[in-house]
Order: sequence, then C-alpha cells, then structure tokens
Amino acid sequence: MLIRSAGPTDLRSSEITPESLYLSRREWLAAAGLTVGAIVGVGALLPRDAAAQQASGKPYGLQADDKPTPWEDVTTYNNFYEFGTNKDDPAELSRGFKPRPWSVKVEGLVKKPGNYAIDDLLKPSVVEDRIYRHRCVEAWSMVVPWRGIMLADVLKRAEPTPGAKFVEFTTLYDPSRMPGQRYPVLRWPYAEGLRLDEAMHPLTLLVSGVYGRDLPNQNGAPLRLVVPWKYGFKGIKSIVRIRLTDTQPATAWNVSAPDEYGFYSNVNPTVDHPRWSQAKERRIGEFLRRPTLMFNGYANQVSSLYAGMDLRKNY
Repeated sequence: MLIRSAGPTDLRSSEITPESLYLSRREWLAAAGLTVGAIVGVGALLPRDAAAQQASGKPYGLQADDKPTPWEDVTTYNNFYEFGTNKDDPAELSRGFKPRPWSVKVEGLVKKPGNYAIDDLLKPSVVEDRIYRHRCVEAWSMVVPWRGIMLADVLKRAEPTPGAKFVEFTTLYDPSRMPGQRYPVLRWPYAEGLRLDEAMHPLTLLVSGVYGRDLPNQNGAPLRLVVPWKYGFKGIKSIVRIRLTDTQPATAWNVSAPDEYGFYSNVNPTVDHPRWSQAKERRIGEFLRRPTLMFNGYANQVSSLYAGMDLRKNY
C-alpha cells in the first residue's frame, strides 16, 4: 500500500489550554529535555473520563486513557503525499511552502457561490478547540488538539440547493511547490468527498490550527478537513475548492485502489483491509496495540447516519 448525535457537541475554546500556555509549556519542556505529552498538565486538556464527557455535553469519543499525542509526533509523522510518501517527507519537504495568501472556491449546487480569502471564509464562524481521536488505515492512531470551525457553517452560508447530496473537496495542485505531485503516486489533484449529511455533522471540522497554533505546512496548511470517525486519508489537506454536487464524487484513494479504499471509509474494526487487520491499532508513543473502536469511538454521535446500511459493502 502506498498510503502511502444526539446532544450538543460544542467545546468552548476557554475549556482548552490557550496557545500562550501551549507555547510556554513547550519552552519549559524543552529546557527540561521532555516532550509536550510528558507534562502532567497537558492532561487538563481532557475530561477525567468518558462519563464526565457525556455528563458535560461534550461527547468527543475520548477514552479515559486518551492523552494528546506530543507536538513533535503530530508534526513529524505525517501522510501528505503532495510532499512525499515517507512519514518524515512532509515536514522536511514542505519547509518552503507558503500557505498565504490563500483562497477557497465554494461552488456547485449552492445559491451563494464564491471565491473566499481564507480569513473571510473563517471569520464569520466560531473558532473552536477540539481534541479528537484519529485512526489511520495503516493501523496507527493519534489524539490531536485541533482548532477550526464546523464545516456546516461554511455550507449553510453558501445555501445548498435541494439537489445537493454530496460535497467534494480538492487540494491545491502545484508541483513547483508540492514536489510529491511530480510523481504519479495518485491521480492529482487529491480529491475527497462526503455525503452532505456527514459534512453537516457538528463533529466535521475545517481545521486551521493545531495545539493552539496555525497549521504547520506538513499538517495541511492553511486549511484541512477533519472527520474523526473516518480513516485519516479522508482528512484532505491544503483545500482550494469545496463543491456541492448531486452525484458521489470520485476520491483519490478510491480511484487508485477501489478494492482497498471505499468512499465511506468509516473506521470499522470488523472490516479488514485486504492486506492487514483493522481490529487493533498502535497509538503513536505506545508500545502495546489497543482494540480499534467502531467509528473510532464516535458511534454514539454518528451511527445514526448509516442506519440500515451494509457497512461491509459500504466500506
């Protein structure tokens, strides 16, 4: 392989450690020779246990032992084929990439299409900090503190027409700035898609930051998608176009290997990848593997989206 809810879901920014504290903690940790994930105080980012999350109305699917993956791992262990197929390629080969100025075209079956500068796209919405679990199809996982807005805010402003059923996303195509695109690893530009109700779900984010900072280049600057109940390759990066359509869009990995990567790509431990089991995962920074959770632990929030569907056929 080349890959290489019922109930409120809002989490106030004030309930997440602010950027200034992230940065000061990292400076202290660097002096002490530690990583961000090693400090006990980072645990304050997380509710004490899953029951507390449900009681507080913040069902983000985190487990009692979920700890944020250290900044160093979040920003150096990446899949971003536009900058290379090795895990460390994106951090190394994206250093000269300049993600500003940037614009995103919103088009298709909407009443109010437009080409938006990124700040205009984000400004009218509430920017939130949310910690999400992430599961890669390669059977590794992370816990990441993202900063972003609900995709639903952007789509509502564009006013989808009654015929809109899917949302297609497209990554920047510029081989001069993204050296991985000089090779036919995938069909460029990278494209992904969601059903409209998945895109409108309050857990689905357009992300512009991580750990209280602007997104680094290797993590998809300046704007990426995060859908925490799906495998990581659904999280398209460096988005330049959002198009609403009445037909299911072609997606990069489904086009490349349709028997391995389905359109839905929901985390389902009972459906193995053709070449390995998905029943367990390795959390970055941990030695032992842990059981993979249905919908990556977000079943209470999203399983109703797939009521009556054959989740083996619609993988």
